[in-house]
Amino acid sequence: MKRLLWAILLGILMAFPSAARADMAPPAHPPGSSLEPGAETTQVRMLAETVLIEVQASAPQGSLGQAHVTADFTLRNLGTESETMAARFPIGASDGFFAVNQLSDLQVRLNGKAASTRPITGEDPYGSSELVPWVEFDVTFPPAQDVQAQVKYTLEATGEYPFVWFKYILASGAGWRDSIGSADLIVRLPYEANDQNVLTDPDQTYYSTSPGGSFAGDAITWHHDDLEPVFEDNFEVELVMPSAWEMILTERRNVEKNPGDGETWGRLGKLYKEMTFSSRGKGFRHDAEAPDAGAAELYQLSVQAYEKSVELLPKDALWHAGFAELLAYHAYFSPFSGENTIDEALRGLGEIHTALELAPADSKVVEIAEEISSYFPQGMERDGAGFAFPWLTAAPPPPTPDLAGTSIARFSLTATAEAQGTPTAPAASTGTPAPGARGGRGLPFCGGALVAPVLLFSLLLPRRGRAARV
Repeated sequence: MKRLLWAILLGILMAFPSAARADMAPPAHPPGSSLEPGAETTQVRMLAETVLIEVQASAPQGSLGQAHVTADFTLRNLGTESETMAARFPIGASDGFFAVNQLSDLQVRLNGKAASTRPITGEDPYGSSELVPWVEFDVTFPPAQDVQAQVKYTLEATGEYPFVWFKYILASGAGWRDSIGSADLIVRLPYEANDQNVLTDPDQTYYSTSPGGSFAGDAITWHHDDLEPVFEDNFEVELVMPSAWEMILTERRNVEKNPGDGETWGRLGKLYKEMTFSSRGKGFRHDAEAPDAGAAELYQLSVQAYEKSVELLPKDALWHAGFAELLAYHAYFSPFSGENTIDEALRGLGEIHTALELAPADSKVVEIAEEISSYFPQGMERDGAGFAFPWLTAAPPPPTPDLAGTSIARFSLTATAEAQGTPTAPAASTGTPAPGARGGRGLPFCGGALVAPVLLFSLLLPRRGRAARV
C-alpha cells in the first residue's frame, strides 16, 4: 500500500509541467509560433551538432549530481544573402511548482571567440503562462560559410533517489532550415558505463534511456544522420545517481580488502538492492515485457552480498531482515514476469522469521516484518504481539495461495516441507543516508537548434526513514 501511494502521488505530480525547456532558436520565431518541420523562416541549416554531457563524480552537498555540458554546432547559410540575428537561448524553465530553475556558468563562443550575451525574458519552454529568463547574442551567417557555435554550462541533476534524468530536446531543431545533417550525443560517466548504472529498460514508467546507445568504456553515444527532428526523437538518459554508484564502487573495493567483514558485505548488498528497486512504484526495474539485464544482475549481486553478510554475522537480526526484504519484494513482483518465485518467497519468510527470533522488539525488524506480511498475508500473519508463519509450518504446503490478496499472478506451492526450512542467507541493508539531503529540479536544456541538454522532471524522495543499517 505504501508503494502504491507513492506511485499515485508521483502520477499526480507528473501532471504538472516539469522543468524541461525548449532549445536555443532563431529569433524569427515569436512566442507560440510553430517549430514543426517546414515552418523555418531562415536559410541557416545546422550541418552538425555534438553534445557532450560529462557527469561529475561529486557534487555540492544537497545536490543529486551535476554535469558539465559542452554543445558544439556547425551552421551554414544556404542562401545568397548574409543573415544577422539575435539568437536566443533559454536559461530558465518552470519547475511545475511556481518556481523557475536556471542553469549556471553559461558561456557562448562563436568561431572560437567569446560572445557577449544579454538577458531577456521569453516564453516558458514548457508552455506555462509565466515568462522565464533567456539570453540572446548577435550572430552573423555569411552565405556559403560555416559558423561554429559552442555553448557550455553546468547542469544540476534532477530525479529521485537513486536515479537521475537528463533530457535533450531535439525537436526544436526543426526551427533551422532542412534537417540536422548529423547529431551526436555523448554521455560520459566518471566510471565504466554499463546497463547496471544506466537504465536501458524502455518500459520505465516515466522516463528511460533512449534506445540505440552504444557503450564503450565510460561513455554512451547516440548518432543520427539527416534528422528532421520531431517529438519522438527527443533524447533522454536515466542513470543511477553518481554519488550512489560511487558508494557501490567504494564498498566493492572494501570487500576486496576485507572479505571477512560482514558489515561491509551487508552495506554492499543494501546498495545493490536500492539500485535494483524501481523508485516509482513499479517494483523491480525489469519485467518480462521489457527485461532490464542490469537490474537482474544487480539483484543477483545483492543476494550474493547478503548471503556473505549473514554467513559472517549469523546473529545480526538487521541483516537477516534486510535480506528478507529483498527476497520478499522480488518474489512479490516477479510473478509479473513469469518467474518461479515460491522458493524466494519461502526463503524471505525464513529470513524474517530468523530476524524476529533474534530481535523481536527491534522497530526496524518489525517494520520489515509488517511489510512482508502485507505481501504474503496467507504465508505470514500477525499472531498477538508476534507473527505466525503458516507457509513455513504447513505440511503439506498449502495449495495455490494468492500473492498479497491482490490481482497479482497466482503461483503453486510446490516446495516440499523440507525445502521450507529457514535459510541461512544474509539480511538487512545499511542505512547510508540517501545522497542529497533535499530534492531539486535542475534546468533541462534542449538540443536541436543551437541547443542544450535538458534535465527534465525532478522529484527527490530520499528514503530517510530507514534505520542506520537497513
